[in-house]
Amino acid sequence: MGKITTPGAIRGTQDIFGEDQERFGHVVETFERVRRLYNFRRAEMPVFEATAVFARSLGETTDVVSKEMYSFEDRSGDSLTLRPEFTAGLARAYLTNGWQQYAPLKLATHGPLFRYERPQKGRYRQFHQIDAEIIGAGDPQADVELLVMADHILRELGITDGVTLQLNTLGDAASRDAWRAALIQHFHAHRGDLSQDSQDRLERNPLRILDSKEAQDRPIADAAPDIDAFLTDEAAAFFDKVTSGLDAAGVAWTRNARLVRGLDYYRHTAFEFVTDRLGAQGTVLGGGRYDGLIENLGGPATPAVGWAAGIERLAMLCDLSDQSLGLDVIIAVEDDRALPAATKAQAMLRHAGISSDMIASGSPRKRYDKAAKTNAKLLVSFQHDGEQAKPNIRSAAESELRDEVAAVLKIISTV
Repeated sequence: MGKITTPGAIRGTQDIFGEDQERFGHVVETFERVRRLYNFRRAEMPVFEATAVFARSLGETTDVVSKEMYSFEDRSGDSLTLRPEFTAGLARAYLTNGWQQYAPLKLATHGPLFRYERPQKGRYRQFHQIDAEIIGAGDPQADVELLVMADHILRELGITDGVTLQLNTLGDAASRDAWRAALIQHFHAHRGDLSQDSQDRLERNPLRILDSKEAQDRPIADAAPDIDAFLTDEAAAFFDKVTSGLDAAGVAWTRNARLVRGLDYYRHTAFEFVTDRLGAQGTVLGGGRYDGLIENLGGPATPAVGWAAGIERLAMLCDLSDQSLGLDVIIAVEDDRALPAATKAQAMLRHAGISSDMIASGSPRKRYDKAAKTNAKLLVSFQHDGEQAKPNIRSAAESELRDEVAAVLKIISTV
């Protein structure tokens, strides 16, 4: 029998461990803590949905639906798709579970998503996002709430240098339709000079030409009319309330009149937090108002706004220098007779909220040296004098932690 070959990881997936996992976990823990401050309710969503959920939500002609989704037939012949994003599934759940009774509903979730695309820095075929949505709120304050929350999370993660909130309005339905017609007229006049991708988009998604990265498209896109000339009074007032709210909350922003969302159900606010620290892949958090999505899924007209951010990208950028990561206490049992006392001490430390681990196997003479090589803030050795165990704090640490540990060890010594 030949040697069995171990299957490798699938391209575009990752095994997260060590410092990478510390960063990943720090992003998730920060998100969970902040979303509670803003009273966002956690939702757990299925990893796969009926393919129609995403096809209707994202649009049959989008690259995600036509090229990037992991879709398959189950044994019943139903077409299912691994979720490529959260919003569509949350909108479906809002309708099918009767969550309308809680509207306006503030939802938060996180987990893995799947897209078949070329893996690159910070982008994988199985990737992870944090996501926040407010469904059933049509007022500008909902947009402000989400943007302030997003800014808060980035600040808590230490992601501030080189990060800019770019903001635009897509107007209401009347504004958007008038702007779209003007853009089509403009781009048709220069059709022969556009890239092939932009020529294709001209028929199905003309707004996306505005953010084309092709050099030949940029002069034409830059000369296209802005939406401001087509905003209704109501749409202009909505955007003004969003920007005024951000100013009041102390959230800095900059206008980007070329920031768009191609699908027709997007309305009013569109936004991205952009960094100059990730090269071409500069967006770390993005979202907008999608007042027409629920209708696309067969529900009533329902306003909604939300955002998502890639955990991997945030983890790459977050600053852990001031974070108390790693183990609090490592225990070295230098004499096997001290093991019961060390075990009792470890249990009491953990019940006191102090993380700890123990080295009690292998040569007793090497246990201390092994413990000293860990990343623990404090090392406690346990020896035995023939009558009782003798714990000893053997390395320096911040006084508060040292005092807490010493108090536990004192209890152990008097038992």
